[in-house]
Amino acid sequence: MNEAYIVGAVRTPVGRRNGGLAAAHPADLGAHVLKELVQRTGIDPAAVEDVVFGCVDTVGPQAGDIARTCWLAAGLPEEVPGVTVDRQCGSSQQALHFAAQAVMSGTSDLVVAGGVQNMSMVPISQAMLAGRELGHETPFSGSKGWSQRYGTQEVSQFHGAEQIAKKWDVAREDMEAFALTSHHRAIHAIDAGHFAREIVPYEGAAVDEGPRRDTTAAKMAGLKTLLDGGRLTAALASQISDGAAALLVASARAVQEHGLTPRARVHHLSARGGDPIEMLSAPIPATAHALGRTGMSIGDFDVIEINEAFASVALAWIKESGADPAVVNPNGGAIALGHPLGATGAVLMTKLLHELERTGGRWGLQTMCEGGGQANVTIVERL
Repeated sequence: MNEAYIVGAVRTPVGRRNGGLAAAHPADLGAHVLKELVQRTGIDPAAVEDVVFGCVDTVGPQAGDIARTCWLAAGLPEEVPGVTVDRQCGSSQQALHFAAQAVMSGTSDLVVAGGVQNMSMVPISQAMLAGRELGHETPFSGSKGWSQRYGTQEVSQFHGAEQIAKKWDVAREDMEAFALTSHHRAIHAIDAGHFAREIVPYEGAAVDEGPRRDTTAAKMAGLKTLLDGGRLTAALASQISDGAAALLVASARAVQEHGLTPRARVHHLSARGGDPIEMLSAPIPATAHALGRTGMSIGDFDVIEINEAFASVALAWIKESGADPAVVNPNGGAIALGHPLGATGAVLMTKLLHELERTGGRWGLQTMCEGGGQANVTIVERL
């Protein structure tokens, strides 16, 4: 099997809802990182064999195969195709998997992976995150097969996150402490310039907009819960956000032919499913599966990125995996930095790669929960 190498990784800052990126057309956001990726790697864009982008809610300005549209909006060669992937929140992590698998199989030598999402511009994203997909508006309504298998149980990430908090006995106070740490770590990373190399400023937006410098434990404790009788509040959930990211994946032959510098080797790729009602716990069995396949242990990793969809998700995963909290989301996570759905997987890998390089770490693991009760796991080795 061929090796797949990551040779470039860039991202926009992650914008807050109705913030600095809100008016940016998704095609232009994606085009922005694509142009920068080509420039930084020095690759001939005509040599790219495919562009695989993640995006959720491909309607309105995100419709029409946004991967292809981003490439063309960047002024890049028309002969290069593009395809858009939807594995819910893990869409652009799956895009990276598809890109790496194409290279590892020998089908392709150069593939771009990434994702884009403007949640400010596409209202359906806001409706879904607000829980309005419940009842008759859920995509499962009317499916006899679904009803026969799962009945009329509530299908909601909020319900799933609450189930996880109760099942793993994650207290609200512990989640608030975790969320506060996420903000503090993100603010420290911004102030220390940890993200400077990976971020491509976009029309005046140059830093991640999500972290709240005035957040305190007392403020969090005063918030109402999202569900009656629940433990989760808005402070313990990821933020509605806008952003884009792109990575270049290359074979050994492409590295040699194009004079590229490999930055990381893709060591493992997998995706697993779990309970679609609990929905957000799949990173737990997915990580166990990945460790079993590779023979690695959770202590082998210098940096771990798990998407902070909700604090309960990350804390339950830490409990089950035994990961050292110090290496998990060391520069903050989605609670502070935001979660631009289809772009987040690529954003996390971009952060992971740069943090390994900054600290001299060798092994990195990325995982994230996804709609339908799924999770991806990617393991990379910094070179």
